[in-house]
Amino acid sequence: ELASAMKTLSGQKSILENIIVSTCNRTEIYAVVDQLHTGRYYVKAFLAEWFGIDKEEFSPYLTIYENDGAIEHLYRVACGLDSMVIGETQILGQVRSSFLLAQEEETIGTVFNQLFKQAVTLAKKAHHETEIGANAVSVSYAAVELAKKIFGDLSSKHVLILGAGKMGQLAVQNLYGSGAKKVTVVNRTFEKAQELANRFSGEAKPFADLQHALSEADILISSTGANDYVVTKQMMSEAERTRKGRPLFMVDIAVPRDLDPELDELETVFLYDIDDLNGIVESNL
Repeated sequence: ELASAMKTLSGQKSILENIIVSTCNRTEIYAVVDQLHTGRYYVKAFLAEWFGIDKEEFSPYLTIYENDGAIEHLYRVACGLDSMVIGETQILGQVRSSFLLAQEEETIGTVFNQLFKQAVTLAKKAHHETEIGANAVSVSYAAVELAKKIFGDLSSKHVLILGAGKMGQLAVQNLYGSGAKKVTVVNRTFEKAQELANRFSGEAKPFADLQHALSEADILISSTGANDYVVTKQMMSEAERTRKGRPLFMVDIAVPRDLDPELDELETVFLYDIDDLNGIVESNL
């Protein structure tokens, strides 16, 4: 999908080169344009068309950097200085992956080939020569720490991981490191759920069994990256019939959100998202 988005953006007027970096909590578009004002217009036009949202709706939420400001911002992003978790290295891998994909899809030329190589080199140097990432913690780690703050001992809790990607893998790793003994992984591709669960002696369930898995869990950490809500209020209301009033702690670390915000209206559901993890992250810096 990222490759398709970059190719589509390349077809817009004014856009000479482009790279899109998309992570669990950010989407950034880097573009070389023929003129700044037309470049801004056509990038917004692309976003409106791609996501099916009017420009007037999302424009107030955009942050735009130009010329030297854009270059400085890229350097900060690659070094992990602009991340929720200061100094984390996962973003550098994501910047590099987007750069390589853009090369493969031929959406960049001389300017971004040079600039992104410099950004990756600078970020590596910053991590090797400074202590920028010495106390960095992942969003997945913060989610598990929040669960520990609420429940204390996790050994008797049934944890459901929704999504078997990088964030899900880190969550499972942190859970077992924190004493969790019963972890179930649900993923749209069952084989990936099995692979992750087997690495930690956990249990895997097909996506079709999500409803049943919700009825059993004490803790849910979700990071699928789906375009629509994966767990809705109606789905959870049905699961509550067999939960006998047991509370369910939910952490949504996906962007866009996996968990319907209306879930928070249910008395037995305690819903948290990435913004709620800021306090835990800051205490580890």
